[in-house]
Amino acid sequence: MTWFRALLAAGLSILLPGAGHLVIRDWLRAAVFAGLFISASAIFLPIEQLTAAGPMTSVGDINAYADIMAEETDAMTQFLLSFIGLFAAIDATFRALGFPPGSDTGGDGATCPECGKEVDEDLEFCHWCTTRLEPAADEEPTHS
Repeated sequence: MTWFRALLAAGLSILLPGAGHLVIRDWLRAAVFAGLFISASAIFLPIEQLTAAGPMTSVGDINAYADIMAEETDAMTQFLLSFIGLFAAIDATFRALGFPPGSDTGGDGATCPECGKEVDEDLEFCHWCTTRLEPAADEEPTHS
């Protein structure tokens, strides 16, 4: 399941940077990557030509938009937008696999076996990824 989440996060981040971080519930990074991509698009893409092309109502209109994008954007803009998407995909993949940068796994509290984040020992589920947690081996369930 972890590999599937990582691949899903990477694929969504390629389509729209930040979307893959939404899958792994990393809200701040999702907002940062989406904001960065939308800002770069607004600054560097030929908005005047795209708005002059009119609304998309058929498949042919999508091809017209693609032609405008290919003709009117320079190589640096294409590289910048591709770099943001690729970096977002790599970051979402590593974070989905449990390799968050700067985290130390030597914490005192219990961690979730699925996402690796610290959880409250009193809960029966991870409040980050909703995985059901089994009670510790030394604890016996209390029945009243």
